[in-house]
Amino acid sequence: MKRRSFVKASLMTGAAALVTPVMSSAMVIETPVEFYELRVYTLKNETQQNLVESFYSKAAIPALNHLGIKHVGVFTELQPAGQTKLFVLIPYAGFSHFNEVLTKLDLDKGYQKNGASYLNAPATYPAYERIESSIMKAFAHSPQMIIPPSNTRIFELRQYQSASEAAGKKKIEMFNDQGEIDIFKRLGFKPVFWGETVIGPLRPNLTYMVTFDDLAAKDTHWKSFGADPQWKKISTVTGYADALLVNKITSTLLLPAAYSQI
Repeated sequence: MKRRSFVKASLMTGAAALVTPVMSSAMVIETPVEFYELRVYTLKNETQQNLVESFYSKAAIPALNHLGIKHVGVFTELQPAGQTKLFVLIPYAGFSHFNEVLTKLDLDKGYQKNGASYLNAPATYPAYERIESSIMKAFAHSPQMIIPPSNTRIFELRQYQSASEAAGKKKIEMFNDQGEIDIFKRLGFKPVFWGETVIGPLRPNLTYMVTFDDLAAKDTHWKSFGADPQWKKISTVTGYADALLVNKITSTLLLPAAYSQI
């Protein structure tokens, strides 16, 4: 009886050992990684700007919200050289979601009607000069967009271009694995997103957006970042020097439109 009980107990323990890892892995819930579309409109005059902005406020944003996209950002330049460009940021759950949204917008009669003056603008009076679009994949360490406080009024859109794809991946590794994103958060930069451009111009590059209360706060935060001991430690690790990984940085200061949801 004792031997039979021992064998039975051993079999049950073995079965539990096989089942437990499966149950444990099933219980791990990973946060889905978002994709972002960044549209940059080149505009000739205020008439075009008003037409594009009216399209987003009255047609595009309501339609995208109806399809489950809760936060669409629309921004103008803080310091434009001439007519401002218009920046539009749209989050998607993934590539399939992106395609699903495009398909449903084509079939949305309300969207087509409300956006007709933009969507059907004649060649003689175009709604804009050009649209430059990029698709970005969120970083693993910040897989979802973070909506900043509504009182934040200045946004900085930064792009880091790399000389090679390997260098670009290495820079992303600094953000994900070496704690660079955590430094931004700890110092109060109020980030919105980090993304690797997978489709678009000027690749390889990564793009991210941070927010500040005003220009003085922006200057203060960047000074604190440059002096941060952890940043100094990361940036001196062999292979992580910015001179090796980044060959061009662009920074654009933005203001949210009155109807922007970011």
